Amino acid sequence: MSADKALQAGILAHLAADTGVQEQLGHPPRIHDRAPAGAAYPYVALGRGESRPLDGDNTALSEHRLTLHVWTRRHDYGQVKSITGAVAAALHNAQFTLPDGYCLVLCRCVYTDHFEGADERAVHGLVRIRALVQTV
Repeated sequence: MSADKALQAGILAHLAADTGVQEQLGHPPRIHDRAPAGAAYPYVALGRGESRPLDGDNTALSEHRLTLHVWTRRHDYGQVKSITGAVAAALHNAQFTLPDGYCLVLCRCVYTDHFEGADERAVHGLVRIRALVQTV
């Protein structure tokens, strides 16, 4: 398993277990690696990610930036802001376990953003995460 896949698994599990996220997205929360066709709104889906090595002396370290997409059908910004807020709060400075062979060093919410969806019926939110992962 790669570090970015380990981070993805850790983030999905951490968000699914967070009560603030569950309050916004149901229990179990509607969080998808990739949203299936006809997914119920509102939901969160993983988006673009990038990874790069930051190895140091005797340390295998990698930096990851991951975008989480929030989608709602309510035509107001209140719901999308509540969801992005819950996701950002769950992940900012979070400590959670990654699959064997990897350790989360840092997880920070870099920014959130909110805007109209392309089909004018949805409101779209983004949560951008920066994480450092160590190979152990």
